[in-house]
Amino acid sequence: MKSAAHELRVEQKLFWRSRELAFFTFALPIVFYVLLASVYGRKRTDTIAGVPGSDYLLAGMLGYGVVATAFAGLAISLTIRRESGILKRLRATPLPGVSYFGGVLGSTLVVYAIEAIVLVAIACLGFDAAFPPRLFSLVLALLLGAVAFAAMGIGLTTVIRSAEGSSAVVNAIYLPMLFISGAFFEQDKFPDFLQKIADILPLSHFISLVLDILFHGQQIWDQWGDVAVVAAWGAFGAVVAFRRFRWEPREG
Repeated sequence: MKSAAHELRVEQKLFWRSRELAFFTFALPIVFYVLLASVYGRKRTDTIAGVPGSDYLLAGMLGYGVVATAFAGLAISLTIRRESGILKRLRATPLPGVSYFGGVLGSTLVVYAIEAIVLVAIACLGFDAAFPPRLFSLVLALLLGAVAFAAMGIGLTTVIRSAEGSSAVVNAIYLPMLFISGAFFEQDKFPDFLQKIADILPLSHFISLVLDILFHGQQIWDQWGDVAVVAAWGAFGAVVAFRRFRWEPREG
């Protein structure tokens, strides 16, 4: 526990000292929310998927945040550390692998928790959103999403071959997923084949879950379908990561 707590502190320092990482994974979803929600302002009559536009975008940006922070951020940073030999050197130290990943995952959860709090605060104070009535369910849903997407991000590192290609591979996956999953727009506006793809993507179900908890008065245990899909994707990522994760740089 002490080694994991120490690693958590180290990871937090590394994250906040990296201005580029902090901006693109932490601040950018917040910036997008302020810009896009400002289109709707405090008007409660302009709706997306049956809820005020700024409310819908809150759920969408919470989805954007979990993908940027837990999925993309972890996949890129771990790949760079692996290919630069940092992970190999860490493996040779007394620090257990479990403690290392405990610190990495814990840091990811802390960053996303702060991001979620800021987004909800801006929504409530700036755009007249109601304070989440099902706060416990919301926390559980955000925790589920963060852990699941973190597992998928770690699993993705097993197929990325180089540090130079990490951003390209991650962006090619998560940027289309953001749009198809309805982070910015209502899915009903997309062609049928894109909607069918969206139906199997974990982000679609995560956004739907958060939206139902935030604005439809649902509890997380009322939405087992969405929970099961997000959890299944997370479990798949965890299995891939457990079986194929590498500490050493790839050869060639």
